[in-house]
Amino acid sequence: MSTATPQKFEFQAEISQLLDIVTHSLYTEKEIFIRELVSNASDALEKLRHTQLTEKDIFDDTLTLEINVTTDDKAKTITIQDFGIGMTRAELVENLGTIAHSGSKAFLKSLAEGDQKNTNLIGQFGVGFYSAFMVAKSVKVYSHSWRASEPGHVWTSTGSGSYEIEESEGQRRGSKIVIELKDDCADFAQDWKVKEILERYSAFVSFPINLNGKHVNAIQALWLRNKNEIKDEEYNAFYKFQAHAFDEPRLRLHFSADAPLSINALLFVPKDNTEKLGFSRLEPSVALYCRKVMIDAKPKNLLPEWLRFLKGVVDSEDLPLNISRETMQDKALIEKLNKVITKRFLKFLEDEAKNHAEAYAEFYTEFGIFLKEGAAMDFTHKDQIVKLLRFESSLTEKGKTTSLADYASRMTGDAKEIYYLVGPNRAAIESGPYLEAFKARNLEVLFCYEAVDEYVMNNVREFDGKKLTAADHADVKLSDIPKPEGALSDADVATLTKWMKETLDARVAEVKASDRLVDSPVLALNADKFMSPHMRRMMKAMNKDGTETPLRVNLEINPRHAVIKRLFELHTSSPEKAKLVTEQLLDNALISAGLLDDATAMVARLNKLLESV
Repeated sequence: MSTATPQKFEFQAEISQLLDIVTHSLYTEKEIFIRELVSNASDALEKLRHTQLTEKDIFDDTLTLEINVTTDDKAKTITIQDFGIGMTRAELVENLGTIAHSGSKAFLKSLAEGDQKNTNLIGQFGVGFYSAFMVAKSVKVYSHSWRASEPGHVWTSTGSGSYEIEESEGQRRGSKIVIELKDDCADFAQDWKVKEILERYSAFVSFPINLNGKHVNAIQALWLRNKNEIKDEEYNAFYKFQAHAFDEPRLRLHFSADAPLSINALLFVPKDNTEKLGFSRLEPSVALYCRKVMIDAKPKNLLPEWLRFLKGVVDSEDLPLNISRETMQDKALIEKLNKVITKRFLKFLEDEAKNHAEAYAEFYTEFGIFLKEGAAMDFTHKDQIVKLLRFESSLTEKGKTTSLADYASRMTGDAKEIYYLVGPNRAAIESGPYLEAFKARNLEVLFCYEAVDEYVMNNVREFDGKKLTAADHADVKLSDIPKPEGALSDADVATLTKWMKETLDARVAEVKASDRLVDSPVLALNADKFMSPHMRRMMKAMNKDGTETPLRVNLEINPRHAVIKRLFELHTSSPEKAKLVTEQLLDNALISAGLLDDATAMVARLNKLLESV
């Protein structure tokens, strides 16, 4: 109840300018006003909590420190009330009607000069309150200071250039903001709408938030608590809430840092990789907060693209944001945040791999594809990521993996190359001809089963000064080893390879004796140095240009193999049959290399050979 005549005031020119900016151009989403008013209410409660430590005579001191939000869809109103520090009449004029000490003048000056390097959060400018006018026909602020000697007041404005203040009896301590909504903003008087906004932006505010009498922020801001005091059950509940998940996390990392930036982070690795299951590409899901108020649920530059599988929260007080908290201005600082968090997570994975090898192996089975993407694309963190890659090899058991560091530690002598083979599975690689030479020389070969592996290896290029080399590359040079007896003579080999080259003509670039083969009769090596067999298959699958050009390979023969020795006899005694055998040997080699595009001719040829049996 009013005990005095309302007094009318004109907004300062700067406030009118500020209102125009906030109402028409500052925010991209009108719903932000709820976040801003709740944040201001939280600040008011925090100020009261500190005041209670030094002052004994607090007005209405039995009130619970909480924020109450009520909606009335019939009246089209939304009310946000706190039992915080409150305002006197002079403070209402100073804080809501003039620039005074709010920092708003500095903000306007900053905007005018186009210099936002030194801007800070909207709450510290004191202008978050004005966001209410984006949606309001009118705004009433009922307030009573913590000082018992001060009366209560109501501040009223339509945002059109003036406001009124009058005394108001019966007010509780703190501030109550009543917003009469514009017709096109009536949705903000709907309980479900406000609940969704509060849960999205204000879920971790320190004080209880009640919406129409129901508590809506029951989950704590765990990232700001001491991790030694948090139970697994609390972490799991937080993960399910923040990630909208039903499973429990596979891994979690909770850390704080003061330098070079103030960071509190809580990161989770989900149980499953949904991209692997065939779902759509994941979007960034580590939310960005500042002092427990959400800035962006899906910030695109906070973490590198390959870490898009992570869930969780990063909170930093050092963020310089524009006035609306919606656009980050200092890219260099965000890049620094990116590097700090990424390096910390990679160090966490290194520790997991070292101390919990089985758990890391399970993680890698699900999420290793993301690490490979990072190794190929993220040059800033490549060295750290490459150490985390894992592959089966010719020296590991099926299903067991090894790291590049372990491979390098087993290298002997002056070996300078780490060899790898790409294939669909272990059986296909082990049964193919390309591994024979390496097994005979006791050289380890990594087995790569995923389509992206060759691209990764070509981009990583080396590890610890050792070159990563495809074992089926035509330029691979291997040391000599003792050769078994019973091979064709050098003269016979020269005669046969010349005849085979003439017979196969344009299908091969050259035919020569192999120093690689042990048990197989032939192998094909891609003559195109710029497109490996696996890359050719990938390009063909994507219908890229260049895959329709005639394929030419280098064909190597094993002079000790019975088939080759029999072919030498046939090429003079039965040239037609020898021609069929030669063509079939080439196709066999192309099949092993994954380079045979059309088997129609091969089937017809096999039928001819079978007729002669």
